[in-house]
Amino acid sequence: MFWLFSQRSYTPSISGGFRANPEEGFEITVEQITYENIDPKVRNTIMVGLCIAMLAACFDGTIVGTIGTIVAQDLGGLELYAWMATAYMLCETIMIPVAGKLSDLYGRKPLFLIGLGLFTGGSVLAGMSMNMEFFIVCRAIQGLGGGILIPVAMAAVADLYSPSDRARMQGILGAIFGVGSGIGPLLGGYIEGAASWHWCFYINVPLAIAAFILTIKKFPTPIDDGVRHIDTKGIALLTVFLADILLFIEFGGTKFEWVSAISLAMIAVAVVLLLLFVKVEKKAIEPILAPHLIKNKTVIMAAVFMFIFGIGMVGAMMYTNMFVIAVMGLDTLEAGIWSLAMIAGMMITSMSSGSLVHKTGYKPWLVAGPVLCFIGLYYLSGMAVDPDMIVTQAVRDTYMMRYLVGIFVLGLGLGCMMSVVMTAVQNSSKPSEIGMTTSSVNLLRSVGCTMGTAIFSLLINSKLAGELESQLSANPGIFDALREMNGGVINTGILNYIMAFPEHIGEIMTAFANSVDFSFIVGGVVILLLVIIGFVFKAQTPEVDEEFENAKKKVEEGR
Repeated sequence: MFWLFSQRSYTPSISGGFRANPEEGFEITVEQITYENIDPKVRNTIMVGLCIAMLAACFDGTIVGTIGTIVAQDLGGLELYAWMATAYMLCETIMIPVAGKLSDLYGRKPLFLIGLGLFTGGSVLAGMSMNMEFFIVCRAIQGLGGGILIPVAMAAVADLYSPSDRARMQGILGAIFGVGSGIGPLLGGYIEGAASWHWCFYINVPLAIAAFILTIKKFPTPIDDGVRHIDTKGIALLTVFLADILLFIEFGGTKFEWVSAISLAMIAVAVVLLLLFVKVEKKAIEPILAPHLIKNKTVIMAAVFMFIFGIGMVGAMMYTNMFVIAVMGLDTLEAGIWSLAMIAGMMITSMSSGSLVHKTGYKPWLVAGPVLCFIGLYYLSGMAVDPDMIVTQAVRDTYMMRYLVGIFVLGLGLGCMMSVVMTAVQNSSKPSEIGMTTSSVNLLRSVGCTMGTAIFSLLINSKLAGELESQLSANPGIFDALREMNGGVINTGILNYIMAFPEHIGEIMTAFANSVDFSFIVGGVVILLLVIIGFVFKAQTPEVDEEFENAKKKVEEGR
């Protein structure tokens, strides 16, 4: 936990507390940094630094969406294309729970600065990459940094603001999360067009410098309460377990069959690692994921909520830009600009929910959010087309307006949920465990997003194959040719199909549009399931934090 000292200079004592520098002659005055005694200007300055860092981490996670092919071609590694996003995602997800627990032990500042350093260094090196292998390593380093910055920033809010203010500040972070993730592809396309793809990564440097300046001097210093125990065995087991699960989800059905010796081996390894992890955590002094968290109903409900949210969110959003590019004829930059409607919706409800949740409670937002998402996605699903409709400008304009309204309502729904859930978790957690609980919920969200990507890829590819076969029933030879283009598999590389068979553009776009519409409906239904959790969601009062109280007492006694 964080503590503020009245003296300007201090050195650690042998006992692990703090004493004033004798040469300065100041008396020790210990104050817990809380919403009651920290200078509002100080915490707001820190908050700005946290927002800047989160913005950079979020948009860099999605920035390769528009520049990935260009980077791969430039570096001569198209066969490694998938690893540009996978390396970042894998390292980010693995680091989330580790960063949360370590920030509880060592304080937010050291972890935040380490994360900032890793992310910035990885960004600079990525921009300087001369080959694809080195670039992927740099993306992994960026992921490690991002996996620290995001959960630590969310946990730091609980240190700096009162329970009634946390929701509002988490709402701001939630809006930043949405903006960063949403503008990543847009920013990537714009920067690559104006300069080169290298500057998509160099741009992180000034952002990192700004975050560093805003936090380095004013960021609170953690209490030193003696020997800290790091759960190295738990960290190692959890890391390998997550890597195994995420790689299974990411490459199952592509690199290897879902039902195969490799799949069975990976599942068996995951089960063994999970059992070993549970056994180790029960005996650990400072477990990376404490077993007693299962008794905290708020944390459990929040974790399940965010897991399902991650699956549905990806399923709902992953093909929206592709739809307007392939079917409506927008370029990448135009698609990014139109997607700002969703970001606007997220910002409105993220900040309004944060400001009002202390009056309304959590339940109204966690019920309204899934409902709004379903409405937005259902409205989007009405954009099914036929070969004749797509050629007219009037139809295009009508559908673009429908798309605008749909993603705006979707954004409103998404903004209702994330910040509210995080606030509930933090207000139900012990002060010494806020980092761990925040990271646990973020971990389930990240795993859900990965699983959602795999599930909806299979779903839409299967639907697309059926739609293409139906639309091209009069020309079965064309369908066979499309299948042969990808080794016998139909996938969402719709633009490649159109370029190869321009005379059948209407049928191909119709099949793709109807398939995406189907994914909107399925994603909406998945998110709508969250209404059930929303109705029963309740934040419980945190238990007395004996560890925290003992640490406070020891310091106040002059140790």
